[in-house]
Amino acid sequence: MRLLLVEDDKLIAATLKKELERHGFAVDCADNGVDAEFMGNEEPYDTVILDLGLPQRTGLEVLKNWRNQGNQLPVIVLTGRDAWHERVDGFKAGADDYLGKPFHHEELLMRIQALIKRSHNMPGQTIQSGTLDLNESRQEVTLADGQIIPLTGTEFRLLRYFMLNPGKILNKSQLTEHVYEQSFDRDSNLIEVYVRHLREKLGQDLIKTRRGQGYIYMADLP
Repeated sequence: MRLLLVEDDKLIAATLKKELERHGFAVDCADNGVDAEFMGNEEPYDTVILDLGLPQRTGLEVLKNWRNQGNQLPVIVLTGRDAWHERVDGFKAGADDYLGKPFHHEELLMRIQALIKRSHNMPGQTIQSGTLDLNESRQEVTLADGQIIPLTGTEFRLLRYFMLNPGKILNKSQLTEHVYEQSFDRDSNLIEVYVRHLREKLGQDLIKTRRGQGYIYMADLP
């Protein structure tokens, strides 16, 4: 899954980016409100982590502008402000969740995972789809027979996106946009390579190719 991290404190941003990438997320960064608003409108992020105290344009303005433009991407607001009315303002502007600074990285990670699963109507501690059970913290998948398969970082990110979108035809461009960060080479054939890896580990019939269209994760579909 691909995240937009909007934070003007370079140390915090660098630390968070490294931690989120370690847990299987592709992360793009913005350090001001103008760039953040543009990126959030142009790229298909799965979640935005948005600091309110930004230069050029406040996080609250960015959030209001997104919502006024019909952009409903999931947003977790970060702020060092503890006043209750500021939290209310954030939710009124369209925030999906709110986390005050300082915070533990583990709490932010749990909130991100919960928000993504909730947005795909998949509550719970793990991602379950069809016969597979994906453990996000361990980056491994359990098969119907109980066998546990460890995944590489890219295999995990790709399978997670497939499992959150069962039965949908996903073209290579869509998969690339949600699995890799902005700087990734969009012309790469790596998606094909990693789909092949997943088929070798999980079975050839789980991810079908729709010629000229893309791939589809069959889950328990006939």
